[in-house]
This record gives sequence, C-alpha cells and structure tokens, in this order.
Amino acid sequence: MRNTFLLFVMLGTAGLASAQTVEIVPFEVKLETVQKFWDGTYDWAQVWAGVIPGAGHDGQPAIIITTQKENNKSDDYYLGVNTLRSDDLGKTWTKPEPHPELEPHHNPDGTIKGLCDFVSGYHPPTGKFLITGHTVFYANGRLAPQPYPRATAYAIYDPKTNRWTQWQELEMPDKDKFYNSGSGMCQWVLESDGTLLLPVYYHSKSADNRECSSVTVLRCAFDGENLKYLNHGDELHHDVPRGLCEPSLAKFQGKYYLTLRNDERGYVTSGEDGQHFAPKKPWTFDDGAELGSYNTMEHWIAHEKGLFLVYTRRGANNDHIIRNRAPLFMAQVDPQRLVVLRSTERALVPERGASLGNFGVGKISDNEFWVTVGECMYTPECEKRGADGSMFAARVLFNR
Repeated sequence: MRNTFLLFVMLGTAGLASAQTVEIVPFEVKLETVQKFWDGTYDWAQVWAGVIPGAGHDGQPAIIITTQKENNKSDDYYLGVNTLRSDDLGKTWTKPEPHPELEPHHNPDGTIKGLCDFVSGYHPPTGKFLITGHTVFYANGRLAPQPYPRATAYAIYDPKTNRWTQWQELEMPDKDKFYNSGSGMCQWVLESDGTLLLPVYYHSKSADNRECSSVTVLRCAFDGENLKYLNHGDELHHDVPRGLCEPSLAKFQGKYYLTLRNDERGYVTSGEDGQHFAPKKPWTFDDGAELGSYNTMEHWIAHEKGLFLVYTRRGANNDHIIRNRAPLFMAQVDPQRLVVLRSTERALVPERGASLGNFGVGKISDNEFWVTVGECMYTPECEKRGADGSMFAARVLFNR
C-alpha cells in the first residue's frame, strides 16, 4: 500500500472541504564525516558538493566539494576557494586543494576583492563544471564598509584538462540598479536548452535602497567559457530590514519553486516559468504554525516523486545556537499549499554546539542527494558541547 498523507484544504467561502492526497516519499539518511579541522581560528564553511558524471572509478561520478576557510576571529572573512574530490562516492577524499585561479585579488587601494558562497553544477552541453557565487570586499582584515560593489562571480573547471579558469564577474545590464548584486549560496536550475535560471539578490547604488535587498531570477547562457546575462524576471521586494536575500530555485514536476531568506522569517513562492512568481508567503508547517526559519538560507531537494526543503529553525532546544542554525532539518513540502509537512521532518545533521548555517545540497543521482555542511566554530562553547570542526555529508537516499 502506498504511504499517503491526507491534507484537507478549505475550498471557497462555503467551507466545503476536499481531501487532497500528497504521496509521502520515504528516504533514509547516512551521515558521514568528510574531514575534521579546527585550529582555534579557522574552520571550513560554504561546503557544496557537485558531480561530474562518469569521471570517478568504474564509471561512478566524481564528487567535487567546494569550500573555504573561514576566519572566526573576523566577520564573514573567507579565504580562497578549495576543492576536495572523491572518485568512489565518498569512501576516500583528497585533502582540500587551493587553486590560484580562485584566490582573492589585491586592489591598489589596499582592499581585497574576494569570493564566497559558491554553488556548483555540471553543464552537460559543454562538459564543464561551473561554480557561481559572489564577490566581497575586505579592508583591514574585515568586511569593507559600504557602499562597495558586489557582483556574481563564477569559475569553470574542465574535467578533460583538469584545469580551472580564472574567476570572472557576470556582466549585468544596469550598473546602478545592480550595483550590489550576487548569487551567493543560491541554487540554480539548468534548463533543457542549456541556459541557467540563476537567482540573485541585489540593491541599487542609491542610499535609500541600501538596506533592503530585492530578488530576481536571471536567465543566462553558458558556452563553456563565459556566463552571459540574457534577461531577468519579476523583481521581488520586501520592506523589512535587509529585505530578501539568498534565494534558491528548484524545478519539480514542471513547476518552479523559490525560497527566500529574510531577517524575520523565510518566504516561499512558485511560478510556471522560473522567472515570474505568485505573491510570496511565509514558510509554515501544514498545521499553520510558522516554520521558524529566519535570517538564514533554505535549500531544495527535488526528487522525481517529492519536493523537500532543507532548513534550520527555532524550537528545537537550540536557542544557544547563533540564529538557531542547528540542527539541520529536512522535510517534504506540499507543492500546492507550499507548506512543510511536519510529520516528515527529520534531522539530517545534529546540533553539537556549532552553527550549521551555510550548507549545500547536491544531486548525486536520481535517487541520492547530499547535504553538506561544516561546523562553524563561532564561540568557545562549540567545543564544550562536542563540535570539532567536522565537515559532514548527509547522504539522502530514496527508494529505487
């Protein structure tokens, strides 16, 4: 018998109820430790896994993790992008490898233009591995004071030559409107024609727009060497401090779903073409209670039979964690009502005193997805509670 969950939806003003059936898709989780590192200053953050089909042992995919060392004695200060590689589905890993092409640039005025928040994916039409994120400016060992420009950054790995390209910046059409624009930790969708639907968050150069970011989804062409802006869709706004940021996009059964970060709560919306969306709504459980995810990202797992959200939230005996960013949860979503099915919620990565805020979701195969994250050792209490700077891969396995 199929395992189903009945959702009752009120239709019309007459209060007539109709039962809508959402199939619950079972999954199992295998939590693995990729590596451990904590030296009192640095840990590994911005952990994202992508695959190169057939490039591993015996025709298995090669798994490439991108990550950065984070200086916990400074605010959001990240070093260059490193990679780890596994050719045997995570049984063994290379050590983190830096790449000169992915290092920060030193500017004449003494500032440093760095990179962070990378998302990765394989591009079958060109055979290239693409990472996208955004630039960031540092001064005197800290984030440079605003205003400073920000851009979507990207770099390309060629599996045939085993070489990375020098990182580049995506050219945008309106320099003032998209003065501070980036695609940091934003899941993108590869379309059947080879174009990318790339979410970004941005604000203009004008002072009155500096505090609240807006979100839009770009359509970009990629020829294996350059990422090119083609157009952008709806511009989504929210007049609550810092606005909307870190959007992530997924495609499930022909429809597109967008989740949005805000300081007070997460939001969600959906649309038919990936660039135009219905009015956003706060994330809630199916019983009407607020999800409790706030001031951090959420990401998607889009399996063939079910849509899932990965998130952190309040209310899990975790008020001692910065912004309640641990444990890391996953639950199935009702794609019609855009609510999280509370009964399906499961902790993927446990809370051990450290933040698990900047995490990634990578599709390894049709029935296997990896949620990857590093323990961010922000306070001395992290070690006291059991954290040790581990980098985790939660392997989400669906029935074949």
